[in-house]
Amino acid sequence: MRLRKACLLLLLLALAQLLAAASAGGPDEDSSNKEDAIEDEEEEGEDDDDDEEDDLEVKEENGVLVLNDVNFDNFVADKDTVLLEFYAPWCGHCKQFAPEYEKIASALKENDPPIPVAKIDATSESALASRFDVSGYPTIKVLKKGQAVDYEGSRTQEEIVAKVREISQPNWTPPPEVTLVLTKENFDEVVNDADIILVEFYAPWCGHCKKLAPEYEKAAKELSKRSPPIPLAKVDATAETDLAKRFDVSGYPTLKIFRKGKPFDYNGPREKYGIVDYMIEQSGPPSKEIMALKQVQEFLKDGDDVIIIGVFKAESDPAYHQYQDAANNLREDYKFHHTFNTEIAKFLKVSPGKLVVMQPEKFQSKYEPRSHVMDIESSTEGAAIKDHVLKHTLPLVGHRKTSNDAKRYTRRPLVVVYYSVDFSFDYRAATQFWRNKVLEVAKDFPEYTFAVADEEDFATEVKDLGLSESGEDVNAAILDEGGRKFAMEPDDFDSDTLREFVRAFKKGKLKPVIKSQPVPKNNKGPVKVVVGKTFDSIVMDPKKDVLIEFYAPWCGHCKQLEPEYTALGKKYKNHKNLVIAKMDATANDITNDRYKVEGFPTIYFAPSGDKKNPIKFEDGNRDLEHLSKFVEEHATKLSRTREDL
Repeated sequence: MRLRKACLLLLLLALAQLLAAASAGGPDEDSSNKEDAIEDEEEEGEDDDDDEEDDLEVKEENGVLVLNDVNFDNFVADKDTVLLEFYAPWCGHCKQFAPEYEKIASALKENDPPIPVAKIDATSESALASRFDVSGYPTIKVLKKGQAVDYEGSRTQEEIVAKVREISQPNWTPPPEVTLVLTKENFDEVVNDADIILVEFYAPWCGHCKKLAPEYEKAAKELSKRSPPIPLAKVDATAETDLAKRFDVSGYPTLKIFRKGKPFDYNGPREKYGIVDYMIEQSGPPSKEIMALKQVQEFLKDGDDVIIIGVFKAESDPAYHQYQDAANNLREDYKFHHTFNTEIAKFLKVSPGKLVVMQPEKFQSKYEPRSHVMDIESSTEGAAIKDHVLKHTLPLVGHRKTSNDAKRYTRRPLVVVYYSVDFSFDYRAATQFWRNKVLEVAKDFPEYTFAVADEEDFATEVKDLGLSESGEDVNAAILDEGGRKFAMEPDDFDSDTLREFVRAFKKGKLKPVIKSQPVPKNNKGPVKVVVGKTFDSIVMDPKKDVLIEFYAPWCGHCKQLEPEYTALGKKYKNHKNLVIAKMDATANDITNDRYKVEGFPTIYFAPSGDKKNPIKFEDGNRDLEHLSKFVEEHATKLSRTREDL
């Protein structure tokens, strides 16, 4: 019995010791687990560091370093000079250049000190491509202390290595800009003395101006090499406000051509080669000489536009010089010709000293003269020549196209007949069949402009008129002053139906077609919503000042403006004579053509009592402070409601 008790005591004692040991071992295990966790975290941190180092690692392919959006800044930060090539993997020129570029890398590696040569895939590294304005492949630049220098020479090892070594010299400085800088102090002297000069009016903050700048400078360099050179200049319109006002600068960049001080609009391209080609063409005479009668006959038979020919005795003829001066004013929009050929004069049935304006055969009709002739003498005013050309530019029923609409068909009211217009040989008869029906009506309404237009070219316009689903082969509309549009009810088209439509318009019996979103049921927010149907009642209200923003739903700048514009609306919410409004210009018609929208957002102030002369907001800072300043500067009266008082 005693033995059993002793064994039991021993067993209990052993169990107690085991429990004590387990209890003592618990904290050690927790401590061990924590240490393991810390070690794991440290290892993960080391892995993250390794990943970051991997991202920043600069790899090398055949001696050329590979840079990307992640490692670029870190790599170039401490480099004096780096040669960069922006390429596209699919680009044939890039593939052809690759072996030469590898030789260049090898040569510059031997330089003392070595000059790194790198390449960047511009199709995948979009941030760098955008940052360095890469628009073609390959694009080569030399980075000198962080500043990019465009390389414009040939793509040979010899020339590129020489240029890079030149730029890498400690005393190297960028060459001065070729583009002239004009201010009010030197503007007239420079511009008045130049036979031809291109001037850019820019704003330092303007994104489009920044994009144009390198192309403009490249063009200036190229044109400076010509004999005689064609100068390019620029004016900071935000600093030289008097010059900007003098030349009606309302947006940036605005480019103007000056000939001996006389300004002309620039309507050419905005990249290097386009600018160069355009200015070379502009520097030549505005009228081209016709040497043979065959040329005139071809104009008449195959031409697609008005034919303008000055007939003179010789280049020494004073009337010829008057004609050239007048042609300069219209050369952007029309092709001018002249001749000293007596055979051509006989064919045109005129004597020297005449200006002949006529239409190609396909636009001639029995209802209008074959040509319009004007006498030109040394005393003839340029304005008279210009008026004669403009008056007879269009035939009785012309061909309205997307390429000529903005300049030729600006006069209103404009009667347009839409169908499948095609003057090529196979379809000319069908096209002329419908045009002849329009001619029969046009002759009776000389106060209106008539034209035919291809329904596919103007598909959007036809849709906005509600005619795209008309089911008719031929549709018609009238575009009136103020942007109003009137659609002819779908019907079998003939001269009689068109005549009745025009008569109804003339008597004011037609209702305009307005593209419009639904009128908002609740429009009591700080910013009033304007739609096509309410534009006249809200924006054109003669008793109220209105600030109107035209926006597009997809526009990033518009989204960025929204909170500022809403804050503006709240600020002036209780001013009963002031309305802060906005309109989706992609979904609604602007029923007054004084409010031109060429980009988003566009903001106008429509003062009470003077709605036909809206004031465009031009400040690049579209914040509450600058918008408020603009409103208060132009508001005709600011008064608060009783609630606000």
